[in-house]
Parts: sequence; structure tokens; C-alpha cells
Amino acid sequence: MKKGFTLLEMMVVVMIVSILFLLTLPNVSMVINSVDNRACKVMSKVVDSAITQFKLDYGTMPNSITDLVSAGYISEEQTTCSNGTNLYLEDGHCVSE
Repeated sequence: MKKGFTLLEMMVVVMIVSILFLLTLPNVSMVINSVDNRACKVMSKVVDSAITQFKLDYGTMPNSITDLVSAGYISEEQTTCSNGTNLYLEDGHCVSE
């Protein structure tokens, strides 16, 4: 007698694995979005710190986020979040689109 799996047994295993994959996929994408949102909030706080430092050094608020970049307080990469959202200044604080 040959030992091995029948086609039906293999189909059942593939079906179970597919169902588990479909159940976890939405959770993974939700976690990725949550991480991107938190990273954007942290980046906003970094830029807010740079705004404070700029004000302490120059005695005035920066007009735009490009003022912070040109003065060397933040890098060009720090003007956008990891999810592609642009950061800008509004009423002396950093906000995202």
C-alpha cells in the first residue's frame, strides 16, 4: 500500500491555509496604517521641537517648514511622514495634511 496524501486531503489543507490567510490580511493592513499614523504624530513632534529651537535662536517663528530645512533644524525627509503625508506649519505648530 502506498503512503501519501490524497488530492482531497491536499485540497482541505490548502483551503484551511487560505482561510487563515484571508482572516489575518485585514489585521496586518490595519496595523500598518496604525504604525504610519503614529509615526506621523512623532514626526510632527520632532518638527514642533525644531520650531521651538528656531524661535529660541532667532527670536521669531519660522514662516514655513522650508525655513526649518534651510536653517538646518530638520532634513528634507522630515517634511513628510512615512505614509507620504506632507507636514506644514499652522499657527506656530506642525500639522499634517
